[in-house]
Amino acid sequence: MPLPFLTADRAFDTTDHVALPFDDHDEWRRPYRPGSWRVGTAALALLLASFVLLAAVIIAAAGAFGGAGVTLGIAALVIVAALRMLRMGAWVSRAGVRRVSFFSTVTVPWTKVVSVRTAQQPVRWLGLPRTVQGQALVLDRQGGEQLLLLTTHNADFLSRIEAFDRAADTVEAWNAEYGTAPAVTR
Repeated sequence: MPLPFLTADRAFDTTDHVALPFDDHDEWRRPYRPGSWRVGTAALALLLASFVLLAAVIIAAAGAFGGAGVTLGIAALVIVAALRMLRMGAWVSRAGVRRVSFFSTVTVPWTKVVSVRTAQQPVRWLGLPRTVQGQALVLDRQGGEQLLLLTTHNADFLSRIEAFDRAADTVEAWNAEYGTAPAVTR
């Protein structure tokens, strides 16, 4: 039974490559859906925050307002951490590509990008120190610096190889459309 409302998947399921009216290339967008590991971890953190908020209400009702304030602050930190975790990943726009990690954000304009390529290399498993053999989408910047945008073993693409391939192809297409072609030296 088809449903009459549009979902986020609808933009990716169309066979014609016509931009939708809300498809603004100046807005920062993630070229893939967040993975189940990332969403599940954030959901568990928000569930924990709801219990901590309930504890803050109970502590405040008992009259210990200092303890309630501290507990409320802990809940706020857990909520902010969960929201930041959902924001992590690679984002693209007409201005460039942005890599958002938990504590920092790196934005590289398309004019500073030399190449975007997929490489077979050791990658970190779910962001932990353990490394496994996998694929990574590597952005080469001017000056020889490299930036890892996506990996097959991060929280977005663990056991979703097809989704990684689609996301890598999408970022490479953005680079082909808005990036500058490297000068050929002889």
